[in-house]
Amino acid sequence: MLRKLTLLFILSLFVASLQAREYPKREMRAIWIATVANIDWPSKSGLSVDIQQDEMLELFDLAKEYNLNTIIFQVRPSTDAFYPSDLEPWSQWLTGEQGQAPEPYYDPLEFAIEEGRKRGLEIHLWLNPYRAVVDTAKASIAVDHPVNQHPGCFVTYGKARYFNPGLPETRNHVATVVADVLKRYDVDALHFDDYFYPYRISGEEFPDQKAFEMYPRGFTTDQKDDWRRDNVDLIIEQLHDTIEHVNPSVAFGISPFGVWRNQSVDPKGSATRAGQTNYDDLYANILRWQEEGWIDYITPQIYWHIGKEVADYAIIADWWSKNALGCRLYIGQAFYRINRDSKDREWRSSRQILKQINLNRTYPNIDGSMFFSAKSLRNNPRRLKEKLLRRAFRYEALPPVNPRVAQVTPEVPQNPEIKLVGDSIQMTWEPGSNNETFVVYKFKRRKQANTGNPENIFAVTGGNEMTFEVSCKTHPRKYYFVISAMSHTNLESVTEFFKDVSLKK
Repeated sequence: MLRKLTLLFILSLFVASLQAREYPKREMRAIWIATVANIDWPSKSGLSVDIQQDEMLELFDLAKEYNLNTIIFQVRPSTDAFYPSDLEPWSQWLTGEQGQAPEPYYDPLEFAIEEGRKRGLEIHLWLNPYRAVVDTAKASIAVDHPVNQHPGCFVTYGKARYFNPGLPETRNHVATVVADVLKRYDVDALHFDDYFYPYRISGEEFPDQKAFEMYPRGFTTDQKDDWRRDNVDLIIEQLHDTIEHVNPSVAFGISPFGVWRNQSVDPKGSATRAGQTNYDDLYANILRWQEEGWIDYITPQIYWHIGKEVADYAIIADWWSKNALGCRLYIGQAFYRINRDSKDREWRSSRQILKQINLNRTYPNIDGSMFFSAKSLRNNPRRLKEKLLRRAFRYEALPPVNPRVAQVTPEVPQNPEIKLVGDSIQMTWEPGSNNETFVVYKFKRRKQANTGNPENIFAVTGGNEMTFEVSCKTHPRKYYFVISAMSHTNLESVTEFFKDVSLKK
């Protein structure tokens, strides 16, 4: 009998372990909302404020429907702003004319934070460091845009204008923008994408020679590539120091191009044949930033399928897992590639994304995904939503705790009460200190509460009340509920039972 009980115990642990990998309670599930060129939001420039807000609410509600937990909101696509700023003008992709505020006036970033918090969504601010003008022939450029105020700080490469990365003025300006936004807004992370030095244009040298001559910092002519990498290192370090000074509990995340270096040029690189790489072409030495502790999470954009010959998703994901170097590692994945007419057979169904998520969960250092981009939530390509909710995202998940940031400890929510009112159940509670998000769990009566199992998560919300219909799956005579709180850094409090104030008979 003892042997049988031991075997059953071991089997139960094995099943629990499998379930934890299949349905993790903590997992990053983020969606990028791109504003540049109106990719995701607003759907076009110049829309009325009501339509802009309705579109944003639709995307946030869709994120919740897909069981996502984080929004990556692009607020500085081109040295402009989706919030009021004394440093940079309003974005042309908001109102149609750069520098023109929305009318009637509102603050899109403040609105996004408020509505995201209501839904229990993390908010990461997505900024582009160097890009100033996407297309010099078509852009609306305000008189007070930095390219007009400080033209010596910018260079033209291809059809675009960029801050010159070799100038200290560039680093100082970007750091000032970051400090300003973090002082004024309650956000969870600052997020940069892969556009450091721009992708190479064949036959055209990036025009930073004058800056190199002015500020060589000991680098010689044959070390210009190293100088460029040092330029980017300097801005990353300065931004890290800025965030630490303003709010050390805010995470600093980078979403680089998927390949650091090819193994053919560096034995430490991945077994890939990427045409351009972070280190050699974008001058982004990501691994150093991770090792130095300058960044808190990394999200390589692996927008290729499993088995792709020159850039295999599985090979690259494994490489990054082995090179996480203490950073939280999330994988950037391509919702946008799913298309029944794709030239790549692997993207003609949504199964590729499901395979990638399942593969991610087998790697010890991969803590979730960020998906590009939000308009795919509307399109639901090849029934992606239904397939995700049937299996991979069947249950909600809480965002991971990032050990590299200063942690904030939440108190337990106060006075949680539940009552039955007609055909509805009403829950109320009061926030304790450092309560940003609340997690409500549901359990069958006479069963022990297991808050480690995401199957028991009933709701994640930023509010302090809930109303829902009575059903066979919610009736308080059959189920009991408990609540916890999460802080700004995703630490979770102990739970408190809901006091039943209506079913005492």
